[in-house]
Amino acid sequence: MSVRMIVCAKQVLDPETPLSAFKIDREAKRAVPPAGADPVVNGFDEIAMEAALKIKESAGGTITVISVGRSFVTDVITKPLAMGADELVLLQDDAFETADSFAIASVLAAAIAKVGGFDLILCGRQASDWDNAQVPLGLAELLGVACLTIAKKVEVADGSVRVHKVAADGYEVLEAPLPAVVTVTNELGEPRIPTIKGLMEAARKKPTVWGAGDLGIDPAGLARTELADLFIPERQKRCELIEGEDEADSGRKLARKLREAKII
Repeated sequence: MSVRMIVCAKQVLDPETPLSAFKIDREAKRAVPPAGADPVVNGFDEIAMEAALKIKESAGGTITVISVGRSFVTDVITKPLAMGADELVLLQDDAFETADSFAIASVLAAAIAKVGGFDLILCGRQASDWDNAQVPLGLAELLGVACLTIAKKVEVADGSVRVHKVAADGYEVLEAPLPAVVTVTNELGEPRIPTIKGLMEAARKKPTVWGAGDLGIDPAGLARTELADLFIPERQKRCELIEGEDEADSGRKLARKLREAKII
């Protein structure tokens, strides 16, 4: 069967950014992009794209990538096109920058309705910036479809999707009728590297760009949570040298200190 797939991808700060370069604007309650460092496509979302490509190769179909944000870097966000996606839809609006998980899920649901029908929505298990893992679940609830999570293998056949869900002692096999939402994890395998041909084809494809007005929604009115504060925790360390007449005496004094601190 030909599968109409949607992959949700997010542009995030590079998780490999050195801690020394990571800054928080506490007043604006947001992370500050490091100077000279480009963002990246969320790693789990690239794996979701890989899952979609494998399904397309085995069953046929189309892949539409949808991303929500405020300011996209073209060379970054078009990577899924270079990997093999058929089209890219950018939901770009200043109001989306501070949208919470429910608002993002609502924006995606509105965009998916505007795009048209779908059989399967693939998402990364979570985003590397907030690690909430809430958007796919909210999206499935809003669309009224099943959500299968943490999949390391995804197969589509006979109007159903079957996944191998990662478990503590192996994996579980889950199945749901299409349409459905599936979140994938890194055990699925490394995402493919775009080829030169893919990069050239991506450069010729023009993304569709929609704002909040195009979707007929007010994201500020969708928010269910309020971010009270955002900051980098301060860590204080103190080192105390335990000295004694010899090693045995130092050991006894160390043990006494640990008992006083109720560590032992």
